[in-house]
Amino acid sequence: MNNVKIVFMGTPDFACNVLQGLINNDYNVSLVVSQPDKYVGRKHILTNTPVKQLAINNNIGVFQPEKIKNDYQKIVDINPDLIITCAYGQIIPEELINLPRLGCINVHASLLPKYRGGAPIHWAKINGEEKTGVTIMYMDKNMDTGDIISFKEIPILDEDTAESLFDKLSILGANLLIETLPSIISKTNKRIKQNDSEATIAHNIKREDERINFDDYGVNIINKIRGLYSWPLANMEIDGIEYKILNAEFEDKKINSVSTIVEIDKNKFGISCKDGVIYITNIKPFGKKAMDIKSFLNGINKEDYKNRKVN
Repeated sequence: MNNVKIVFMGTPDFACNVLQGLINNDYNVSLVVSQPDKYVGRKHILTNTPVKQLAINNNIGVFQPEKIKNDYQKIVDINPDLIITCAYGQIIPEELINLPRLGCINVHASLLPKYRGGAPIHWAKINGEEKTGVTIMYMDKNMDTGDIISFKEIPILDEDTAESLFDKLSILGANLLIETLPSIISKTNKRIKQNDSEATIAHNIKREDERINFDDYGVNIINKIRGLYSWPLANMEIDGIEYKILNAEFEDKKINSVSTIVEIDKNKFGISCKDGVIYITNIKPFGKKAMDIKSFLNGINKEDYKNRKVN
């Protein structure tokens, strides 16, 4: 496979297992394309993207255009046989999609055509799906609409979070790509048209998507909390102060009103919802570190919170 020149395009941790799989199996990754580095943390330190760092560690050249739609000549000059993308983060111009003789393929973390878009893992959990998976697909000019080459599915467990699903799907995607590549290179792979009527969109998580609606069923609230862990985290507001929620449990109980703090003592912080009580187990008050609920309750005047409404 060393004679097949590959350009790999990816940015976050999720894509690292996929790139590592190519490296481990001796594929000729001629260039890695990643998003520009960002300043991270309170000290504002310019930090390599995870994929860039992995490329550097393996002596692979890196290209980081600000806008790939305007700056892709370096990729053209390499004249790759195959482009592989995984969570790159920018829309690939048609000129690049049509460039390689073996095509431009994407490793996408959903069972297409469901959850096309930038946050498929979050939305699958938030929406209470029972399964998810990875799809290897040919890219075309639209977002995640190209022909399917292969796919594998896994169950979504009750205790799964977006973070645990990221880990599982990253490994699944790497393994599926390695299984699928020989047929792509030999041009013996399948091409399955997507059924657009079954498509759903998984847009990037917006600020308003993070707010918990306690006037909802408990299972939906728990799915949102787990679907937004460990980033960007679900949140609620009490008296104008935001609290991020890392974990919680639901108990089916008869309640008199929703979105109200109905239980608070040294160990419990319960908020009523449509069909019971959500017990917060891990919380991050605004401007503070995340903590378990007992530590949080030890540091507040509980009387100030009794029967308060939660937004």
